[in-house]
Amino acid sequence: MDVNLVLRSTRVITPEGTRPASIAVSGGTITAVLPYDAEVPDGARLEDVGDDVVLPGLVDTHVHVNDPGRTEWEGFWTATRAAAAGGITTLLDMPLNSLPPTTTVENLRVKQEVARSKAHIDVGFWGGALPDNVKDLRSLHDAGVFGFKCFLSPSGVDEFPELDQEQLATSLAEISGFGGLMIVHAEDPHHLAAAPQRPGGAYADFLASRPRDAENTAIENLVNQARRLDARVHVLHLSSSDALPLIAAAKAEGVKITVESCPHFLTLTAEEIPDGATEFKCCPPIREAANQDALWQGLADGTIDCVVSDHSPSTADLKTPDFLSAWGGISSLQLGLPAIWTEARRRGHTLEDVVRWMSEGPARLAGLTRKGAIEAGRDADFAVLAPDATFTVDPAELQHRNRITAYAGKTLSGVVTSTWLRGERIADHGVLAEPSGRLLERNN
Repeated sequence: MDVNLVLRSTRVITPEGTRPASIAVSGGTITAVLPYDAEVPDGARLEDVGDDVVLPGLVDTHVHVNDPGRTEWEGFWTATRAAAAGGITTLLDMPLNSLPPTTTVENLRVKQEVARSKAHIDVGFWGGALPDNVKDLRSLHDAGVFGFKCFLSPSGVDEFPELDQEQLATSLAEISGFGGLMIVHAEDPHHLAAAPQRPGGAYADFLASRPRDAENTAIENLVNQARRLDARVHVLHLSSSDALPLIAAAKAEGVKITVESCPHFLTLTAEEIPDGATEFKCCPPIREAANQDALWQGLADGTIDCVVSDHSPSTADLKTPDFLSAWGGISSLQLGLPAIWTEARRRGHTLEDVVRWMSEGPARLAGLTRKGAIEAGRDADFAVLAPDATFTVDPAELQHRNRITAYAGKTLSGVVTSTWLRGERIADHGVLAEPSGRLLERNN
């Protein structure tokens, strides 16, 4: 096929490392990664981004779009605009907080139809595993969901109840029978019920209400179930570093377990959260600085496989000053890359590490073989980053529908200057193109 685009930079991050290169694109696919000064083929346009770094487009496998049903919280139009502005070219939508939840094929089709004309980036879908929908799991898998999410403690919405250990085993057995993936919100309900539940604005009280033991016990039980059933499982939004040795040992033993963490756990600390600042509330919670240091060590040694947003927005009225009653969720879709890069660089990590955590790792988790790397045969999805440029987060400049963010006022390094989807520029210095994203299905 004829090359129609050559994207050139002095710094292109490829699986072999960072180097000056010219990326040849044809029909939305990378056809070659050429030497920097390679001749531009006849008929191709050259886009030279100078010394800005070209990364593979980020893949965010943990996003609550809330559309349809709670579109006033976010929506596909605003979520995918925010993602594109932040260098994300693919997201997977969580099955809850929308109405209906993605727990049957019929509900999946409703959500796909809503997303189809609104998606600025590529969008795929997780299914949900509930106590009463085991019969629907295989058909959802066949319909193209990337796996199934469950909660082991109350989800916060009535239409998505949690699984007890017996129900978890039943769903895991069904899913492992067809080679599927279960992704798990791992907090043990008994530890949560035993913890003190004090209303009010004190962050220390909220932190005490979601103890590390709740995560640790739930993950230990999940490891045991996965081992017994030979099931593939993934731990969502790990916040307790205490669980890292258990996870590392399970991996070494051959248990099929992966784990993610999130920008807020890796860049924000309990010590800095003012009382009443419920824009910082999420479940599990942001923990102490020493815990954060251990999470970064887990990233460095590979125990943590990827970093994704867990973007979970709400309307402003749900973020009451009372930590106990406020909606739990952090809005960060547009800011994840600069937030992680700012802290990663401070800790001695490279942009190659960030690509491994935020593009390659999530793509591998979801089986997105055309995403996650700059090499021939992959989709021509790119984020172009000015890594030394800084900006101060102004909520008014975010693309999120509700511009409430725990990052307000923070100065971050790394400005996304443009984002490309299958060889077309979809964001250019904050200016967004019309929607051109596709709906993705597993193995398609």
